[in-house]
Amino acid sequence: MSASGGTKAIVAALGANLAIAVSKFVAFAFSGSSSMLAEGVHSLADSGNQFLLLIGGKKAQREATPQHPFGYGRERYIYAFLVSIVLFSVGGMFAIYEGYEKIRHPHEVEHWYWPVGVLVFAIIAEGFSFKTAIKESNELRGKLSWSQFIRRAKAPELPVVLLEDFGALIGLVLALGGVGLALLTGDGVWDGIGTVCIGVLLVMIALVLAAETKSLLLGEAAGLEEVKKIEAAIVDGDTVTGIIHMRTLHLGPEELLIAAKIAVQHDDTAAEVASAINAAEARIREAVPIARVIYLEPDIYSEAEAAKGPDPKATPGGPTPHPAGH
Repeated sequence: MSASGGTKAIVAALGANLAIAVSKFVAFAFSGSSSMLAEGVHSLADSGNQFLLLIGGKKAQREATPQHPFGYGRERYIYAFLVSIVLFSVGGMFAIYEGYEKIRHPHEVEHWYWPVGVLVFAIIAEGFSFKTAIKESNELRGKLSWSQFIRRAKAPELPVVLLEDFGALIGLVLALGGVGLALLTGDGVWDGIGTVCIGVLLVMIALVLAAETKSLLLGEAAGLEEVKKIEAAIVDGDTVTGIIHMRTLHLGPEELLIAAKIAVQHDDTAAEVASAINAAEARIREAVPIARVIYLEPDIYSEAEAAKGPDPKATPGGPTPHPAGH
């Protein structure tokens, strides 16, 4: 799966959210609807989130330094994690608090045409943003389901924008329902209930994003398809006869580290082994272009040692099976 950052989807979401935020705050000022206030803060938080994603993408492009020899690719994961925190605290918790206050002290929604008109406009704008994110994602996800794409994507931007837009659309429907029921019944409590539902939804989305970006921050291995390509590229059947053990790690969405102990013939010369390693590295980079850092350690394969099984202390964390998910 490509690790494209989906900049087009981010920019589309940013433009939509800024326009929607302004319209919602205007509607709140005229109508006093708490759903409009919560939705306005939600859109403002989403706009800030898109800025964070763009900043993370920019910072990740910095060159490696002696202090950070593997570069800054994980900046994108850090800023995506910040997005989940902002969505949880600013979006979700504020909406729950505002809805609770409205339930305790309800008042009638005034100038109903403002919130209803803004919500219809917001649904159209968010729909455009969501459509753009879907189009960008479809170019990457292949045959994966949407849940699998969100779980396995190494670039955090598209899953973040997808979940934000999806949550925004559902939130708008909830806000429309709350305002509509408040108007039909004359009871402002429904507006507060709709606001609380929006807050709960945002908190749930934020928790999903936090869990996924936390996994990326901890360091994920290459996908199963990439691992198979790497294994096939390493072994040439001549000098390199097998892989004793191998570890892969994403240094960023588009940077992969590969470390492997490879089996060579016991009577090969140092020059032959060095040449075979260089050839293997070239094959790996051709098969998996994002393989930026490769360490291959030659060793003499021993059937007796292999029969003992992997040594849990040989590498950090012990033996690692091929990834089935992340």
